Amino acid sequence: MKRRQWAALALAGLLAPWARAAAPALKAGVFEPPQPAPELALQGSDGAPLQLARFRGKVVALVFGFTHCPEVCPTTLATLAQARKALGAAASGVQVVYVTVDPERDDAQSIRRYLGAFDPSFVGGTGSREALAAVYKRYGVTAEKVPLPQGHYAVNHSTPVYLIDREGRLRAMMPYGRTAKDFAHDFQQLLAAK
Repeated sequence: MKRRQWAALALAGLLAPWARAAAPALKAGVFEPPQPAPELALQGSDGAPLQLARFRGKVVALVFGFTHCPEVCPTTLATLAQARKALGAAASGVQVVYVTVDPERDDAQSIRRYLGAFDPSFVGGTGSREALAAVYKRYGVTAEKVPLPQGHYAVNHSTPVYLIDREGRLRAMMPYGRTAKDFAHDFQQLLAAK
């Protein structure tokens, strides 16, 4: 009998670290261990300074993009809006933050109008080139202007969505192209986590 008890305890000891690492089971790639999310110091599209500390207690989906983006950004924002809608009343616990990679064209007002077409609760951020460059560096974001005909340009940029838990820790990174269902799943898991 003692032998079985020791075997069960040993097995539990081996599985316990795995169980902690697997909870919550996210669809996104996880950061293990979670680290404090690098803070922002930007101008918010809602007229207030944009800092992640404002949203402590909520799950934050941090996105980088620009308002003239033809495909990736509107697809991502529409997906996040669908995911929030799927959460019902729990959607109030999720905040989408959209930081521009095109400060020349994206002022706070244009970002607010752009985001309002997807979900009026979304908050955008802009700032000086230096302030934005510091944020990009902290998150490993790349952004490069690409010239287009007639003096226009696009911006090639990193496309993942960073998921930050209610305590302000960077928990996961969702790659571009994932479904609203995947985001809603991860939002639910992070909202339920203690």
